[in-house]
Amino acid sequence: MGIELTRNFSIIAHIDHGKSTLADRLLLKCGAITEREFHNQMLDDMDLERERGITIKASAVTLAYKRPSDGLTYELNLIDTPGHVDFNYEVSRSLAACEGALLLVDATQGVEAQTVANAVLAFEHKLDVIPVLNKIDLASAQIDASAAEVEQVLGLQQEACILASGKEGIGVDEILEAVVLRIRPPQGNPDAPLRALIFDCKYDDYKGVITYVRIVDGRMKRGDKIRMHHSGKTFEIAEIGRFRPKPLPCDLLSAGDVGYMTATLKDIHEVKVGDTIESALVPRDAVTPLPGYKEPKPMVFCGLFPANANSVEALKRALDKLALNDSAFVYQAENSDALGFGFRCGFLGLLHMEIVQERLEREFNIELVQTAPNVTYEVELHDASTALITSPSKAPDPSLIKSYREPMARVQFIVPVEYIGNVIKLCEDRRGRFLKQDYIGSKRVILEYEIPLAEIVFDFYDKLKSVTRGYGTMDYHFIGYQKADLAKVDVLVHGTPVDALSTICHRAGAERRARRVLIRLRRQIPKHLFVIALQAAIGGKIIARESISATAKNVTSKCYGGDITRKRKLLEKQKEGKKKMRSRNIGAVEVPQEAFLAVLDTRDDEDD
Repeated sequence: MGIELTRNFSIIAHIDHGKSTLADRLLLKCGAITEREFHNQMLDDMDLERERGITIKASAVTLAYKRPSDGLTYELNLIDTPGHVDFNYEVSRSLAACEGALLLVDATQGVEAQTVANAVLAFEHKLDVIPVLNKIDLASAQIDASAAEVEQVLGLQQEACILASGKEGIGVDEILEAVVLRIRPPQGNPDAPLRALIFDCKYDDYKGVITYVRIVDGRMKRGDKIRMHHSGKTFEIAEIGRFRPKPLPCDLLSAGDVGYMTATLKDIHEVKVGDTIESALVPRDAVTPLPGYKEPKPMVFCGLFPANANSVEALKRALDKLALNDSAFVYQAENSDALGFGFRCGFLGLLHMEIVQERLEREFNIELVQTAPNVTYEVELHDASTALITSPSKAPDPSLIKSYREPMARVQFIVPVEYIGNVIKLCEDRRGRFLKQDYIGSKRVILEYEIPLAEIVFDFYDKLKSVTRGYGTMDYHFIGYQKADLAKVDVLVHGTPVDALSTICHRAGAERRARRVLIRLRRQIPKHLFVIALQAAIGGKIIARESISATAKNVTSKCYGGDITRKRKLLEKQKEGKKKMRSRNIGAVEVPQEAFLAVLDTRDDEDD
């Protein structure tokens, strides 16, 4: 099939605007699946994706579309993408492998924050964008208003919008026709030396590393010798194929095609997503590598420790395989006095962290203990050097620190007009700085704020949904570091610092946060024979304290009357025993696992 009959496109939209449902309809229409094989969310092959109703991983599929008007069969390579802001890197990788995109807008909700962000990404990649108004079959659909928003906010002609319903199958023929007419064919040269972009990878126990590729120039077939441009290592291709939608081996992949490849890859670290695959027969310096995509920067860090100390190696192997499949996820080994050996892991956001943790527990059967999530901070030292702090326990001594810098994010909200006051109050409570405000029609408004990342990565999204009754949406991106009045808060149990509970936070809210942690600890640590002091400190200054009272043992209970001196003698003996325990540090307190889990629950308990 010629390159002029090939079209590569992806579906982009805000979360829950119907991408996967529409993709299912396109698969059915092109005969990639039969009615008998069909089930909802065909391309979402993870249990987690189906349970939550969201797409986590981008999925590729090759469709054969026979166009009625000219009888020609076109090869359509579709990539279904996630919609949540935490999986934005999946979208950028998918767009790098395409020439066009279907931009879905839910006709009942209109243009949302992530719709704008994804559209901007598509424009940056210079893609042909086709706007589609989805869910037009619903009674609450506002077709004209949504089309006007597409033109006003995104700058796309409202006349160009295709009306569709993934659920009812309306507009599928028009979409396929628009893909052929309005998306340009790939521009590669099939006769040039091989250049292919790696846009995803996964690990298979039998085949090893399966690499998802988009062929830009040249051809790829089984037995070819290839080289990874990044590492310079050479391999022999063992199998190539396409997704229809299940992997199906084929003889040849040519310029413009999207498919997969397996090779004699023994080490999963030898594949880097975004790298260029080239022919090993051509000198390395003679090949111009393909522009990859923007490297994702992890913004939220937490420690993951196995609940069973014997599972450390199993956890390391699981993290290796997961990092191959998810290039935005990073990790390194760390040791905690409280939790033993584990790994410091970096994520793009809180949902990303939650998904990775669930995948580790489900796919690899590892029980995990997770430390409190925190963002990356920059510290400027007195010797004019700077350091990145991914874990509060690794922060330098306060006497060495000149200033802290915290990561800032530009946040865009799209909310109904009646909830503007609620959102402004929420942003001001989280130290937000107002930037601008634009109206979309008469009922909705775009608000832009600059907010510290630490204030939005935890429960901010839930709070936004709560104050706007579910109608508010947001999108954020990191814009840099800014100086702030921050401090490291240490938690001491019976005079001993517990590294896993230390945090970095703004001084203004440090005391409130520290007291909440101590109250939770007090509820969880069992009583001992002596009073246990729970303290929170910034440097050498104690800012909050709670005490766990001693278990009272009545040593005089065996005395039935008699001289008072006998009772006094027993009480003095008990007093001496407690003094001896304190002086010899016999009264060491072990913080139970349940206490860590209770304290590390990031929900803000207002009633504490």
